[in-house]
Amino acid sequence: MILIAHRGNITGKKPELENHPDYIKKALKEGYQVEIDVWCRGKKWFLGHDNPIYEVEKAFLLKEGLWCHAKNIEALKELILLGVHCFWHQTDDVVLTSRNYLWTLPNKKLTPQSVAIHPEKSNYNKKELKKCSAICSDKIKKYREVLDG
Repeated sequence: MILIAHRGNITGKKPELENHPDYIKKALKEGYQVEIDVWCRGKKWFLGHDNPIYEVEKAFLLKEGLWCHAKNIEALKELILLGVHCFWHQTDDVVLTSRNYLWTLPNKKLTPQSVAIHPEKSNYNKKELKKCSAICSDKIKKYREVLDG
């Protein structure tokens, strides 16, 4: 089971740290994969949810374990060209990532290819979650404990 820290969060939302490169590195170091929000402006790369905030080098985006949520169409195009694991979504129930995972919003049908997004906002049971490929949450540490137990 792949465990994905949403914007680097492991034990709960921390808006002041989300998408900060050091926060992302910390989550990766703790053994989690990480969903990040990525913007491309010209030839520059940025992280940030609502706006491009933290400038990063292209090499940062190539780190293993990142799930790059393209926040503008330029980012999606360039991330695909780089071969980075990425996806685009706004209000879709499910979207296909560039590595063929189904990024699935809460309370939508799960499959073995699904990434259950924020399952704490859903009514999934442990058995349903165990059949997924991955879980993405702001409280991802909780799921390591739940699924191991």
